[in-house]
Amino acid sequence: MLKDIVAASALGDYRLHLRFEDGVEGVVDLTPHLSFRGVFEPLKDPAYFAQVRVDPELGSVAWPNGADLDPDVLYGRLTGTPVLREHDLPLAS
Repeated sequence: MLKDIVAASALGDYRLHLRFEDGVEGVVDLTPHLSFRGVFEPLKDPAYFAQVRVDPELGSVAWPNGADLDPDVLYGRLTGTPVLREHDLPLAS
Protein backbone atom coordinates (compact mmCIF):
# COMPACT_ATOMS: atom_id res chain seq x y z
CA MET A 1 0.00 0.00 0.00
CA LEU A 2 2.68 2.48 1.10
CA LYS A 3 0.56 5.59 1.56
CA ASP A 4 2.20 8.37 3.56
CA ILE A 5 0.31 10.55 6.00
CA VAL A 6 0.70 14.24 5.17
CA ALA A 7 -1.48 15.80 7.90
CA ALA A 8 -2.71 14.70 11.31
CA SER A 9 -4.56 16.29 14.20
CA ALA A 10 -5.91 14.96 17.47
CA LEU A 11 -9.65 15.37 17.96
CA GLY A 12 -9.98 14.07 21.53
CA ASP A 13 -11.19 10.69 22.76
CA TYR A 14 -8.14 9.08 21.10
CA ARG A 15 -9.31 9.98 17.61
CA LEU A 16 -7.10 11.34 14.85
CA HIS A 17 -8.06 13.18 11.71
CA LEU A 18 -5.63 12.01 9.03
CA ARG A 19 -4.94 13.02 5.44
CA PHE A 20 -2.91 10.75 3.18
CA GLU A 21 -0.81 11.69 0.16
CA ASP A 22 -3.43 10.29 -2.22
CA GLY A 23 -6.09 12.66 -0.82
CA VAL A 24 -7.90 10.09 1.32
CA GLU A 25 -8.79 11.62 4.67
CA GLY A 26 -11.00 10.95 7.64
CA VAL A 27 -11.14 10.15 11.32
CA VAL A 28 -9.63 7.03 12.90
CA ASP A 29 -10.70 6.05 16.42
CA LEU A 30 -7.69 4.44 18.10
CA THR A 31 -9.46 3.59 21.36
CA PRO A 32 -9.86 -0.12 20.60
CA HIS A 33 -6.34 -0.42 19.21
CA LEU A 34 -4.06 1.24 21.79
CA SER A 35 -2.82 -0.87 24.70
CA PHE A 36 -1.24 2.09 26.57
CA ARG A 37 1.70 -0.14 27.51
CA GLY A 38 5.38 0.41 26.89
CA VAL A 39 6.12 3.28 24.52
CA PHE A 40 2.36 3.90 24.13
CA GLU A 41 1.70 4.39 27.88
CA PRO A 42 2.13 8.21 27.77
CA LEU A 43 -0.58 8.42 25.09
CA LYS A 44 -3.17 7.60 27.75
CA ASP A 45 -2.87 11.24 28.85
CA PRO A 46 -5.12 13.20 26.45
CA ALA A 47 -2.75 16.19 26.55
CA TYR A 48 0.14 13.99 25.46
CA PHE A 49 -1.96 12.24 22.81
CA ALA A 50 -2.74 15.70 21.40
CA GLN A 51 1.00 16.21 20.71
CA VAL A 52 0.72 13.96 17.65
CA ARG A 53 2.68 15.07 14.59
CA VAL A 54 3.52 13.74 11.16
CA ASP A 55 6.97 12.20 10.88
CA PRO A 56 7.96 13.07 7.29
CA GLU A 57 10.65 10.39 7.17
CA LEU A 58 8.27 7.59 8.18
CA GLY A 59 5.16 9.07 6.56
CA SER A 60 3.27 8.26 9.72
CA VAL A 61 2.06 9.81 12.93
CA ALA A 62 4.44 10.02 15.88
CA TRP A 63 4.70 11.45 19.38
CA PRO A 64 7.62 13.14 21.17
CA ASN A 65 8.71 9.90 22.88
CA GLY A 66 9.17 8.10 19.54
CA ALA A 67 5.90 6.17 19.57
CA ASP A 68 4.56 5.87 16.05
CA LEU A 69 1.82 4.02 14.19
CA ASP A 70 2.11 2.25 10.86
CA PRO A 71 0.59 4.38 8.08
CA ASP A 72 -0.58 1.33 6.13
CA VAL A 73 -2.53 0.03 9.11
CA LEU A 74 -4.10 3.46 9.66
CA TYR A 75 -4.97 3.71 5.95
CA GLY A 76 -6.64 0.31 6.17
CA ARG A 77 -8.63 1.32 9.25
CA LEU A 78 -9.76 4.51 7.55
CA THR A 79 -10.73 2.93 4.24
CA GLY A 80 -11.91 -0.43 5.54
CA THR A 81 -9.34 -2.29 3.47
CA PRO A 82 -7.12 -4.77 5.30
CA VAL A 83 -3.37 -4.33 5.14
CA LEU A 84 -2.86 -7.97 4.20
CA ARG A 85 -5.18 -9.85 1.89
CA GLU A 86 -5.60 -13.59 2.29
CA HIS A 87 -3.42 -14.32 -0.76
CA ASP A 88 -0.62 -12.26 0.80
CA LEU A 89 -0.35 -14.61 3.77
CA PRO A 90 2.06 -17.53 3.52
CA LEU A 91 0.44 -20.95 3.67
CA ALA A 92 1.48 -23.28 6.46
CA SER A 93 3.42 -26.30 5.21
